[in-house]
Amino acid sequence: MSIDRRQFLAGTVALLATPALAADRAELCRGALIDWHRLVLELVRHTATYSPPVASRAFAYVGIIAHEAHVGLVPGPVTLAGQLHGLTPLPVPASGLDPAAVLDAALGKAMNDYFGNTGPSGQGAMQAMARKLAERIDAGLAPEIVAASRAHGLAIAAHVWDWSQSDGGAVVENLGFPYDYTFGEDPSDWVPTSDIRIQQAPLLPNWGTNRPFALPEAAICTVKAHPEFSAEPGSAFFEAAREVYEVSKVLTEEHKIIARFWSDDPMLSPTPPGHWVSIILQIAERDGLSAERTAAALAVNGIAVADAFIGCWREKYIWNLVRPVTYIKRNIDPNWETLLITPPFPEYPSGHSVQSGAAEAALTALFGENFAFEDATHEDDGLPVRRFASFREAAEEAAISRLYGGIHYRFACDEGLVQGRCIGAHAARLRVSA
Repeated sequence: MSIDRRQFLAGTVALLATPALAADRAELCRGALIDWHRLVLELVRHTATYSPPVASRAFAYVGIIAHEAHVGLVPGPVTLAGQLHGLTPLPVPASGLDPAAVLDAALGKAMNDYFGNTGPSGQGAMQAMARKLAERIDAGLAPEIVAASRAHGLAIAAHVWDWSQSDGGAVVENLGFPYDYTFGEDPSDWVPTSDIRIQQAPLLPNWGTNRPFALPEAAICTVKAHPEFSAEPGSAFFEAAREVYEVSKVLTEEHKIIARFWSDDPMLSPTPPGHWVSIILQIAERDGLSAERTAAALAVNGIAVADAFIGCWREKYIWNLVRPVTYIKRNIDPNWETLLITPPFPEYPSGHSVQSGAAEAALTALFGENFAFEDATHEDDGLPVRRFASFREAAEEAAISRLYGGIHYRFACDEGLVQGRCIGAHAARLRVSA
């Protein structure tokens, strides 16, 4: 069932959940899970502080809440407490609770917790979603079951929220741009690439010090040294930059579509981590996945991608490498322009590549090799549906899209995938079901 994303913020969406008289509580649970996550994708678009790293954090916590809401209520799901850094045992459900009501309450609270600073349209959408889902899910249940179930859902969300407040990423000031920043003075060092005043400092320079979820520590998965910086024609670094320049001159329409399909700019899209959430939701709808299996996928992928941004950002600010647009204008062509807008932070490694490699590792572990799917994430934005034979194929296309866009050198894309796969492997080893 395809739903226009704009309906969610207008509060007019026809919910995926089955009608109130339906006996299948599992389908109600599945519908609530998908509806809330569809709304999350929209809230990320409309909440100014949600740059890709910040969005990845929210997706991880919301996915964990969805997974934990199933633990002890349906056969299979295993708690992540004790597997993730600092997550202590969660409240144990009483007998006789309704899983759909538990999940709905937990996710409703999560929306208000993690997106409480969204604008009026987002606030209205959250309220409308909560009201409509509650009407459907609670219909026919005894009041005492509704009350107990929703209380447990709220307790799950509150437990995760309290845990999240100590991870280092709970407070984002000035949209993530530091008020004071000391720039490097070497020609290889990053310099601002935007005329926007707030972007004269780089985004979230301390994000790499945040507490990881499943990664033992951010320094476990690193990138190797990039080619030695040089402005000399014929040097390895000069040739890497020249490739970006030359590729930009011969882009086909397909290359441009790929670059725009994976660009996922903040405030214009669900962001790069949200793109992978969108893929999971599309698979869940296509294959009729159960709520508990979908929640597990959202949790594991969310953890992998959130850890990817922590690990990637650590490396970015260690290497502090100049962007292609700066280097090329200095050394090759002062009039050159990129296809896509260069984001305001250091170059190496490619964040798109790291998070895509992590998602690839996590989702391949859950769904298997050569798992084919279609991706209609940007169909409403006028971009065609793309088809992939595997998560690896999608991740590699996402990575190379940054070369096509003029955003990254090829080595940043290639090494980013390697780092991401290393990070994702840790999330892939999480035990989410018995």
